[in-house]
Amino acid sequence: MKLMMLAAVTLLLVGTQVSAQDRSYDNAAGADNAKVAWADVLRVDPIYSHVQTSAPRQECEEVPVERHVDNGNRATGTVLGAIVGGVLGSTVGKGDGRKAATVAGAVAGGAIGNNVASGGDSSYVETERRCHVLNDVAEERRVVAYDVQYRYRGDVFMSRLNYDPGDRLRVRVSIEPVE
Repeated sequence: MKLMMLAAVTLLLVGTQVSAQDRSYDNAAGADNAKVAWADVLRVDPIYSHVQTSAPRQECEEVPVERHVDNGNRATGTVLGAIVGGVLGSTVGKGDGRKAATVAGAVAGGAIGNNVASGGDSSYVETERRCHVLNDVAEERRVVAYDVQYRYRGDVFMSRLNYDPGDRLRVRVSIEPVE
């Protein structure tokens, strides 16, 4: 009888200790027979990926540029040259030849007047700042995930996470009957 009583007390104490151990975890038990517990992290291996980055950069340089200044005399020189050439052409020839000589004189005089007037143009060279955008492309190595090895109640598991969990990892434990 004493032996049976001792066995019952031992079973009661062991059951209480197991029950207390299970309650020490964050218990999220519900209808799905699941709870949240802590697992010890054994190893964390970062997973790297090569990522290209592009950064715009402005590059400028001083460029010599030739500038022309028009004095505005070209139109006047062309018109005056055409009139003088037409008058001179009309003094040459007789009849229809006179008309042709007038037209030819006006055209030649206009061209000569334009050239004479353009001789008054002035030009100069100045520097101008010109800029354009360049894209600097760089390749860098970044951590994109972590392979985590952890132990829960003696069993070892492996998961890929998007963060480093540290020394301990919260795990969701779910129990279902097997048919």
